[in-house]
Amino acid sequence: MSGGDIAGLIAAGVFAVLVALLAVPVWKLGKVFDEMRTAIRTLSEETTPLIDEVTTTVSTTNLQLQKVDGISSNVSDASANLSALSSLVAATVGSPLIKVSAFSYGVRSALASRRTAGRGRRSR
Repeated sequence: MSGGDIAGLIAAGVFAVLVALLAVPVWKLGKVFDEMRTAIRTLSEETTPLIDEVTTTVSTTNLQLQKVDGISSNVSDASANLSALSSLVAATVGSPLIKVSAFSYGVRSALASRRTAGRGRRSR
């Protein structure tokens, strides 16, 4: 064996040790990828029913919101009708009530001025 053969043998041994040292992290990385694949599969299996439930909930909520929209529309119509009714009552009853009030005030003022005038004549 010559010196070149010994050097080649040493280089081959070093290369084999280097390959063995690099194989360990690659093997561990493979296990990490296996765990990630398992985690993603589990997440997918658990998420699919949850998405189905959320879809059902959103559909039910939309139906309820449509019912609430109809109710609020009816309440809006009822409040508009009540407003119109109160305006009608105010116009119908309010104007004569103001006239009666003004008339009674005029009568009270006239009677009060008569009493004052009558007392003034008696004092003299």
